[in-house]
Amino acid sequence: MEAPNMSPLSAGDNPLLLIHHAPKTEQKTEAGKNNNRSARFKDPLTIRDLEDQHQVIDLSNASSPASTTHPFVLSFNNLSYGVNSKLLLDDISGVAREGEIMAILGASGAGKSTLIDALAGRIEKESLKGTVTLNGAVLESRLLKIISAYVMQDDLLFPMLTVEETLMFSAECRLPRCVSKKRKRERVEALIDQLGLRSAAKTFIGDEQHRGVSGGERRRVSIGIDIIHDPILLFLDEPTSGLDSTSAFKVVKVLGEIAKSGSVVIMSIHQPSYRIFSLLNRLIFLSHGQTVYSGTPATDFSLFFAEFGHPIPENENPCEFSLDLIRELEETPSGISSLVQFNKSWQMTRNPKMASDTDRQPDVDLEDAIEASISRGKLVSAGTNKNVQTFVNPFWTEMLFLSKRSNTNSRRMPELFGTRLGAQLVIACVLATLYWQLDDSPKGTRLRLAFVAFAMTTIFYNCAREIPALLQERNIFIRETSYNAYRVSSYVLAHALASIPSMITLSLVFALTTFWAVGLAGGFSGFLFFFITMFASYWAGTSFMAFVAGFIPNIQIGFTIVVAILGLSLLFCGFYISHDEIPSYWIWFHYVSLVKYPFQGALQNEYGDPNRCFLTGLQFFDGTPFDGLPNSTKIELLQSMSNVLGRNITGSTCLTTGMKILEQKGITDISKWKCIWILVAFGFLFRVLFYFTLLFGSKNKRR
Repeated sequence: MEAPNMSPLSAGDNPLLLIHHAPKTEQKTEAGKNNNRSARFKDPLTIRDLEDQHQVIDLSNASSPASTTHPFVLSFNNLSYGVNSKLLLDDISGVAREGEIMAILGASGAGKSTLIDALAGRIEKESLKGTVTLNGAVLESRLLKIISAYVMQDDLLFPMLTVEETLMFSAECRLPRCVSKKRKRERVEALIDQLGLRSAAKTFIGDEQHRGVSGGERRRVSIGIDIIHDPILLFLDEPTSGLDSTSAFKVVKVLGEIAKSGSVVIMSIHQPSYRIFSLLNRLIFLSHGQTVYSGTPATDFSLFFAEFGHPIPENENPCEFSLDLIRELEETPSGISSLVQFNKSWQMTRNPKMASDTDRQPDVDLEDAIEASISRGKLVSAGTNKNVQTFVNPFWTEMLFLSKRSNTNSRRMPELFGTRLGAQLVIACVLATLYWQLDDSPKGTRLRLAFVAFAMTTIFYNCAREIPALLQERNIFIRETSYNAYRVSSYVLAHALASIPSMITLSLVFALTTFWAVGLAGGFSGFLFFFITMFASYWAGTSFMAFVAGFIPNIQIGFTIVVAILGLSLLFCGFYISHDEIPSYWIWFHYVSLVKYPFQGALQNEYGDPNRCFLTGLQFFDGTPFDGLPNSTKIELLQSMSNVLGRNITGSTCLTTGMKILEQKGITDISKWKCIWILVAFGFLFRVLFYFTLLFGSKNKRR
């Protein structure tokens, strides 16, 4: 395949690459070159308008001459990292080059993922000792995020999007705005072919409940969404984990093609097969955070173990043999110290070139290497210290993409919303028939209070059904925002707006089913307020669930927290115990109770009419030992009471109005519309807290 014909760089057009001026480790001797370089990087480097000029490069192109002329070299020297006095990395050094796959091998707990995180900038600088440089330049964190990609071990994908849709969304988020929709689609199509996903392009990703692509295809999609912008550095944590040998081989073969297209590929792997082992270019074997072998997997590898006194038998997987040997040494009293020391001496005596690789500076400056990479078609955007293009899309565009993806995924899983709607409808029908046409008697008042309290609590418990989906989305969010695919604020706002249609539907169904069936007061205006109360409760409830899902680690803990808080909210809302009866040291929970405000607002809507009577003279005896007496006897008792009280009380005299009931419950301090506004404010408060939990909880860096 021929390399695409690229347009030359020019100043003054759409910015694509803005390089951070990293300190040089090697000074050039030609003054003219220094002067030219100073002039060239005084302003950000620019490239022609991609919409007209940029060509989409095929990742399978391994013959680009620029790959050999301007290579990238990632060097790491003396990396050490520990947690709680335990050393996870102990003086690790090595190099990874463009066009090659560096594999980090070792048993579980050897430090493979820790080393990957260290190289990918996922460990706080204060905690990591040693240096990591690209072409001799220490990478600034924001630039590293843009020119690199990190593929996690777990495939975190939306199940009801197709392979093509998943990659297209990634293209919209990661590729610069100056790349047209057509060019982005071409990029996706080329990537689908390169990843071997053409036959699965229109297939849903799938999950446990929905049939979709195979495990190997899912893994390749996960790789694709992170390399859509053609990164210079590609880090992968156990990309073959959980795959069969054929699928794992295909994945590593694709990684080899990606490396040859002009990327540095570094992956951790537990126990590669013989075929996968043959695809690797450089190896680092770790054991308890120490290097036991560093070099090539071909001649050097066999020679190393032969000279150590443990030659690799013929027709045996060399990787399996070495791992078994390392495990045996780990169980001995002296451990792996003999192998570690032998590796150091062997590198210095038998392979001095490999030993000095980490000290030798690359021939090409980082600016030149990236410029050459751009000129041959790599889709990379970066920035200077003063002018960082952190996100490729504006805020509102990100919101549009996120809302569209969320709605598409939800629309294709109608059973999730259908379950919530069905549960809400069943509960509404039960309540409507259980509290059918309540009258204004004391019994009717007691049942109204119970209906309102249970109805409002049900709404919040129904909102808890969102926690599993929220946790799944949070994991995807952490992966995508770790490399600035979009802003935290755009995700939070898009999530809030996307949930509004479902909240309206659920509120309307519940209100229509129960309001007139129960016999609530107020006519259409009363119904409208009841519906608004339902909606405001759903808004506050879903916002609260989003906040909880922002910091909890799993579903079980989430439901435990939610059930406990909602149970206390019901206890202190004013139904079981009135405001005046709550001890002073618990009164604060009454005011933060989520159920208090819809409960109080709905009751004020019901009992706010001062002319409506809820207890007459004859009804005074209801629920008392005198309830079964004849009405004539009750009237005689009322006359006797009138003589004592000095007030004429007949059988039809109104003894209690709605306002009196509200006063008895201690819910006259706040008007019904203020209750609505407080619920809305609670919703916004929880959304803000949700934003901060995501902002500070998604750093995804080790300390």
